[in-house]
Amino acid sequence: MSENDILHCDANNFYASVEIAKDPSLKGKNLVVCGDPEKRHGIVLAKSEGAKARGVKTGDTVWQAKQKCSDLIFLPPDFQSYLKYSKALFEIYTSFTDRVERFGLDECWLDVKGSHSLFGPSEKIAESIRRRAREELGLTVSVGISFTKVFAKLGSDYKKPDAQTLISRENYKTIAWDLPVQDILMVGKSAMNFFKSVGILTIGDLANANAQLLKSKIGQMGLTLKNWANGEENDPVKLYYEKREPESIGNGATASRDLLSTEECETFITSLAERVAYRLRKHEKAACGIHVTLKFSDLSTVGKQTKTLYPTASATDLVATAKPLFLELWGETRRPIRAITLTAIYLLRSDDYAQSSLFGEDERSEKHTRFEKTVDVLREKYGSSILLRASLIQDVFDADEYDEETKPFNRN
Repeated sequence: MSENDILHCDANNFYASVEIAKDPSLKGKNLVVCGDPEKRHGIVLAKSEGAKARGVKTGDTVWQAKQKCSDLIFLPPDFQSYLKYSKALFEIYTSFTDRVERFGLDECWLDVKGSHSLFGPSEKIAESIRRRAREELGLTVSVGISFTKVFAKLGSDYKKPDAQTLISRENYKTIAWDLPVQDILMVGKSAMNFFKSVGILTIGDLANANAQLLKSKIGQMGLTLKNWANGEENDPVKLYYEKREPESIGNGATASRDLLSTEECETFITSLAERVAYRLRKHEKAACGIHVTLKFSDLSTVGKQTKTLYPTASATDLVATAKPLFLELWGETRRPIRAITLTAIYLLRSDDYAQSSLFGEDERSEKHTRFEKTVDVLREKYGSSILLRASLIQDVFDADEYDEETKPFNRN
């Protein structure tokens, strides 16, 4: 039996494809799904194959997309529909195996080694998935088939749309090693800058790079990436119904107009902290650190993190930690702020940490958390507006908000 038992499934142009599945009259037309320009989210989130062929890219502004394709149809995102179609896709995936690991709304890995007696070899399972997605949902799916998760993902990206690619131990040097190094998972901007500086341009270059050089420049992750490029990766595909513990919980928002004063920004941060703290409590987590990211009106960003004095799931405590960090980032320039993201990091289970303060701060934090849990109950019963902080009664600029569970993955 083949060892190529890991599949990576990627629904092609997912948001745009769902829009076409909802309205078949759009088939064959050049369309994009984009955010609301009035809320300054007027960028392309997804594009149809026709728009892609005309050079439209995810992340283009509305005017950039129009310049590339004058007959473009612009559609607002319909996240409820995307969630509905995503759920239906995953019902197809889980009908073949219970080892299905989600990677966003439109991507996942499957481990099918226990499924061959029922459904045939991996290639046949991939064909069945693609056929069912077309016939049942009107969507196309590209599938990578391999012996590692990393190579399976490379395979799903290799040919699109509605295609499948096998990357095996016999052919990975021929297929994967010729691909640009940035195609491999987890290669960020800083790693890419280093790779370019030393002439590591392909995955093959990375596979054959000096291990000590990689470790000295980008740490242990450099060795991990080298191993991945050589097919040395044994990370298992998780069970679909296995509870996933979040490693961080964050919310960000783009304001409908620039934030110019300390008071406006603090109101914004408080609003974000309310949502982050609520989700911490839902996951029964406490944060030991906070990360704040600011995006300015020129689209440049800065970010910084700090530890909290004690583990907390209270918005009051998150705000108290985030405010000085925000002021440090904003500095003396006080440039207009377009968006703010607040992320709780270094998470612990809320019942899994010891009382750590000698001065009673953690006791106050526990009181804050207990009070906010009571507010949670009231809001869930009577609506989110039943109780508001006084600072949030004022206008918060009709923020367009997202969190890491629903915001779209970047796509080229």
